[in-house]
Amino acid sequence: MKRLFALLLLVGASATITVGTASAQMNHMNPTVGGAAMLRSKTIVDNAVNSPIHTTLVKAVVAAGLADTLKSKGPFTVFAPTDDAFAKVPADALNSLMQPENKGLLTSVLTYHVVAGRYDSKKIASLIKRGHGSAKLPTVDKGHFLTATMEGSDLILTDEKGGRARVTTGDVYQSNGVIHVVDAVLMPGEGMMMSDDMMKKKKM
Repeated sequence: MKRLFALLLLVGASATITVGTASAQMNHMNPTVGGAAMLRSKTIVDNAVNSPIHTTLVKAVVAAGLADTLKSKGPFTVFAPTDDAFAKVPADALNSLMQPENKGLLTSVLTYHVVAGRYDSKKIASLIKRGHGSAKLPTVDKGHFLTATMEGSDLILTDEKGGRARVTTGDVYQSNGVIHVVDAVLMPGEGMMMSDDMMKKKKM
């Protein structure tokens, strides 16, 4: 009887360890983006390249010469617009942004989506609570901020021109930071005005 009892304890302990290990593995799994697995062992750029819904963002990052920066140690928090988000930008303005002569503006727009440090949803929610409903996030585009708020369970980002983006997939952890997928392209104040000027020139 004692031997049977000891055997049952051993089996129970083994099952507990197995379940605990599986639970730990699940807690460390990243959400997929566009059906593609995002690996925590890879950098922001490496994972973005594998995302089928971030092809425009990757092209823009390469055109702005930011790939090496976003592969560096960081950490960085990137609010990553999808291809559908870029499709909302007028074609003329987007094409102008991608031209070599507008590399400075493109860099400004892209770095406006980046915050230095690792800001997961829990940390952002804490900052919003501390700020009594909103939090200003200083972007890598120096002197410019994104405003974070909550609408129900949705994290909303508002740019300096009043444009809004919703986080559709949050907490996609990378080896050098974290990505939050957003459904709109955000613009710094002066960046939007310059984009408007480019659009007017195209129409003239």
